[in-house]
Amino acid sequence: MKNKICIAMASLIFSVTLQAQKQIDWDDLAEVTFSIKYIPSFGAEFLAPTFSDHVLSLDNQEVSIVGYFINISPGENAYILSKNPMATCFFCGAAGPETAIELQFDSAQSFKMDAVVSVTGTLKLNPDDVEHFNYIIMDCKAQPMK
Repeated sequence: MKNKICIAMASLIFSVTLQAQKQIDWDDLAEVTFSIKYIPSFGAEFLAPTFSDHVLSLDNQEVSIVGYFINISPGENAYILSKNPMATCFFCGAAGPETAIELQFDSAQSFKMDAVVSVTGTLKLNPDDVEHFNYIIMDCKAQPMK
């Protein structure tokens, strides 16, 4: 009987550990295609994402990813995690929207521009709201990489 209880407990701990967070990388997020979509309320065309099944499976999951920390507007708590440093990030035309993630923290952050950090939080896919990034990590926690 003790053996069965030990096996059941080990299985439970293992399954909880597997569900706790998933380490992803930029190749995972690159599994997306874009088409041009006209948004009447803005009077402009935007890139509309179509996420792969793999990316769709990450929606609302706790994930962890490493990238470059970009301070867009620290006073407004606006931060981005980028696959590339600021000089070659999405905004500079050197990469696509799949190489940047909007970060939503509970408080202001003090990381320096281009600091390499590991960010953990809930990944939210955003196919429609052009006022936010296609990838958003909510309830973020970040730590510097050594």
